Amino acid sequence: MTTFMSRNDLFLFLGFTVVVLAMPIWLAPFGAGYPDLLQRFMIFGIFAVGFNILFGLTGYLSFGHAAFFGVGSYAAVWSFKLLTLDAIPAMIFAVVISGLFALIIGFLCLRRSGIYFSILTLAFAQMSYNLAYSVLTPITNGETGLQLTLADPRVLDAAMGQTFVGQPVPTLLGQQLGGYAGFYFCAGFMILSFFIAQRIAGSPFGMMLKAIKSNQTRMQFTGFNTRPYALSAFVISGMYAGLAGALLAVTDPLAGAERMQWTASGEVVLMTILGGVGTLVGPAIGAWIIRYFENILSALNDNILARFWSFLPDGAAEVAVKVTGKFVGDGWFLTLGLLFVFVVIFLPGGIMEGVRRIAAAFRRPGSTSAKPSPQPAE
Repeated sequence: MTTFMSRNDLFLFLGFTVVVLAMPIWLAPFGAGYPDLLQRFMIFGIFAVGFNILFGLTGYLSFGHAAFFGVGSYAAVWSFKLLTLDAIPAMIFAVVISGLFALIIGFLCLRRSGIYFSILTLAFAQMSYNLAYSVLTPITNGETGLQLTLADPRVLDAAMGQTFVGQPVPTLLGQQLGGYAGFYFCAGFMILSFFIAQRIAGSPFGMMLKAIKSNQTRMQFTGFNTRPYALSAFVISGMYAGLAGALLAVTDPLAGAERMQWTASGEVVLMTILGGVGTLVGPAIGAWIIRYFENILSALNDNILARFWSFLPDGAAEVAVKVTGKFVGDGWFLTLGLLFVFVVIFLPGGIMEGVRRIAAAFRRPGSTSAKPSPQPAE
């Protein structure tokens, strides 16, 4: 073990990096190798990994993280409108604003725990959505959403003499972030976000967060003040959400109030539970699966299914198309729901629990016969 990172952590990080960077190759046979979907894999992977710091490590279930996601999008678009089309200042601006917003919300919500905390976060998220939709329209542009125009001041770009023709698009050092360039830009932040989450989980700070999740009451009875740690986790998680929202604004230069709805908060909860609460890779996998179902299964129709089942006799093919058609297209939610029910019943630890079971099945029998080490008293 090194002083910086253990061998297992290093292998996990390198493996995750290779998987992410090679996504355009290994996802192509599954129909998911195109840039737009890959970018969303990265964006919502960051969102889920950050949410897991609060929910998975600390044990606080928030139903309002979409508020920070939306604030990050609005902050990034305003950076594009007022300062420059370069993406890096927008990322920094979005993370800072989201962090400050999370600090305020977390300071208020963390006065309660359990279901009361969850309801408070949901209430603040809905208030944020309604403010963005109908009250703060000079800032958010209400129902239409905040968009880039040629009339935007962009003072830094103007000072450097940069002019634009056509619809303004975000750039990185003058290069447009479209296609696979946009994917690798998002992938870089995904890898960085995973690395930071990995270091947090293995640090003394991360140990304190896990202790809060395990038994916060016991820690408080010993005179330990847990609120600063819980608030720090809340702010860090909110900054992750803001970063994800800013990346979505980079790939799609539009910020709308729908990104702050309670359904978006519920999605990140499902992503984390589906992949594995408290694991490092699980939330990202859960995000990728849900986004894959949303974009691939929802695009399947009867014509595609008919070609797929064409090897069957005519009557059997028609029945197969009719049955499977209920689980794709507009019915893709049914497939996702069945998958979620299966995971909750048979794999309570999420998909990563299934991975651990498979790994244990292939492990050498002699490796499990070692005498277990004594466990500390509860």
